[in-house]
Amino acid sequence: MRRTGDRAVGVAACPVRIRLVAAGAALATVAAGLGLRAVAEGDVAKYGGDALYTVLLHTLVVLMAPRVTPLTAAGSALAVSWVIEFLQLTEVPVELSRRSAVARLVLGSTFNPPDLFWYTVGAAAGWLVHTAVGSYLSRRWTGRH
Repeated sequence: MRRTGDRAVGVAACPVRIRLVAAGAALATVAAGLGLRAVAEGDVAKYGGDALYTVLLHTLVVLMAPRVTPLTAAGSALAVSWVIEFLQLTEVPVELSRRSAVARLVLGSTFNPPDLFWYTVGAAAGWLVHTAVGSYLSRRWTGRH
């Protein structure tokens, strides 16, 4: 903890800072996805995009709940990714995609079992980065090195 005025400030007291970092991470993830699509094709672009989709969901979970643990954020992002993938076994995404390009981007259209693995890779990557960044920022914001 470091002292600011008369109160101690730690990481848990910094949800605004955490949200700013999460927002930056979300933008960086979108940029990485667009960059990947620009330079790669085929399986690299598709499955890399799947992993980044789950990383993006992880950053959005942190944005909404800044005090969430890395494991909970990763698990939540993975669960949403898997639910959306399994939803593709129904006609719901296809119907919504006919009405909205955004729905097509978010929901996809075709169930593909390997996507489940790559979503797990993205959740693991999100967990690792969240843990590392959280540890670094905790030391930085509290003055411990």
